[in-house]
Amino acid sequence: MKQTIFFLSDQTGITSELLGQTLLSQFDSIEFVTQTLPYIDNEKKALEVVELINRNAQENGIRPVLFSTLVQPEIKAILHHSQALMLDVFEHFIAPLEQEFKIHSSHRVGKKRTTEDKKAYDYRIKAVNYALNTDDGLSIKQYAKADIILLGVSRSGKTPTALYLAMQFGIMAANYPITEEDLENYELPTWALQFKDKLFGLEIDAKRLQEIRTDRRPNSRYSSQQQCEFEVRQIKKLYTKEAIPTIKTTIRSVEEIATKIIAKTNLKR
Repeated sequence: MKQTIFFLSDQTGITSELLGQTLLSQFDSIEFVTQTLPYIDNEKKALEVVELINRNAQENGIRPVLFSTLVQPEIKAILHHSQALMLDVFEHFIAPLEQEFKIHSSHRVGKKRTTEDKKAYDYRIKAVNYALNTDDGLSIKQYAKADIILLGVSRSGKTPTALYLAMQFGIMAANYPITEEDLENYELPTWALQFKDKLFGLEIDAKRLQEIRTDRRPNSRYSSQQQCEFEVRQIKKLYTKEAIPTIKTTIRSVEEIATKIIAKTNLKR
């Protein structure tokens, strides 16, 4: 039987999802069915959620688990009467912090943006636009503004990684596809010589690269085993020759790739 998980929030639900999924990842022998219920910000919605949770418990015969970032006490009290195990994220952390700081928390739903929040938000938007404008070798003339320039063969994960670095951390990340001509000559493109300190290489196993390319262009030279093995082999030699730091993307999520790149390069988050 599958275990049902609900992520509850009076806002977007992103925080409860992130923490909940992190904890659930430690139980890989269980199959989970997850559902996010955001914007539970009044008692009527809370009662409707309780009905949904109780119905799920009765139909499946297994008590659901709730990960909650609800703040309002009266709404939380309603949810505590559901037929579920409720894990209150704030309840476990706010009380110890109140004790440590010797003040009571505001119990405020969400938070107002401060000037610094607004600056960080605006910078992330700017970084996302930069990643899009310099994607896949576009607008090389803007590379001087880059915090990092990702290199790799086609479909090795450059674009999603650049966008994640921009969106999550406000990092100005450009990316450039290493071409077959570059690989045959074991040479970086001419423009790259002046930005050696910004270059970072992505590696991927040939088998995985072939799978990805086959989904995109089946039965083509581009997705053939021979071509994928050639490109993977050659770019590894190029990275070694030019002393470019690298990371393997084969079995890593974009989140892990991005954070490992930051750790290796000491980029400011």
